[in-house]
Amino acid sequence: MSILVFGSLNMDFVAQVPRMPVPGESVLGHNFVMAAGGKGANQAVAAARLGTKTAMVGRVGRDRAGEDLLAQLHAGGVNTEGIFIDEETHSGVALIAVDDRSENQIIVVPGANGRVNREDVARLTALLTPEVSALLLQLEIPLSAVQAATQTARESGITVILDPAPAPQDFPAELYPLIDIITPNEIEATQLVGFPVRDRATATQAAQTLVERGVGTAIVKLGDRGLVCTTSTDCHFISPYSVRAIDSVAAGDAFNGGFASARDRGLSLPEALKWGAACGALTTTQSGAQPALPHREAVERLLHSTQE
Repeated sequence: MSILVFGSLNMDFVAQVPRMPVPGESVLGHNFVMAAGGKGANQAVAAARLGTKTAMVGRVGRDRAGEDLLAQLHAGGVNTEGIFIDEETHSGVALIAVDDRSENQIIVVPGANGRVNREDVARLTALLTPEVSALLLQLEIPLSAVQAATQTARESGITVILDPAPAPQDFPAELYPLIDIITPNEIEATQLVGFPVRDRATATQAAQTLVERGVGTAIVKLGDRGLVCTTSTDCHFISPYSVRAIDSVAAGDAFNGGFASARDRGLSLPEALKWGAACGALTTTQSGAQPALPHREAVERLLHSTQE
């Protein structure tokens, strides 16, 4: 089997700071990293590093950043034949600040990601073969393209996994029934359901609300407080893994890639949730996005250590 990812590629510029600046303030940072990122590319590399056959569809500009982004995907084992080089704009970039509590603030300039359209959906459609177990989507590309890709995947009988980040102001109600699995964090869940999500109880309520709207499975990620997963018949809570976190960038993407990889290998829903959570936890132990994504051996060690 295999996984297909439709989404964004960004070059990340990451500054580590003691605390986030307030408007008008300058804060001295103590480290800087430039690394390949973008939610789509991160999820693709996350799955590929676990040994899952993975391909990606998206766009980059014809610039140095685009060349580097494609090179990093190749190095990560991702098939990039579906990525279009756009001559008319720059590659996507993300400006990221990470404070000493491992919290982050991110500014994304879409560039080529913002020009993804039905031509890209057509390239995606050609790759939706019977061996594809899941299509991974995010919202750093135009929502219209996401909706078209979702519809196409459902018509092909392929599982749709949506990371609704960044969450739009008005999420289309008609999209919920087309989503098999949705994976918001607490901020995105709050924006989607309209009430604060801040703990296990409210996360469970939010997940139930999303299922009632038509989603097959709702997973609400609570960072270092674990995650909640709800279907129409079951509810699961996965406790957080104890790690020394220094940077939460791409942890959510690592979860999605790890979860989809586990499901592709035939693992049960609870076991796949553990795999995703372990991938997310390990990603927080290193700086950057794609450089921090774990390999399968590291994930297996963490999972094994928690079972002893």
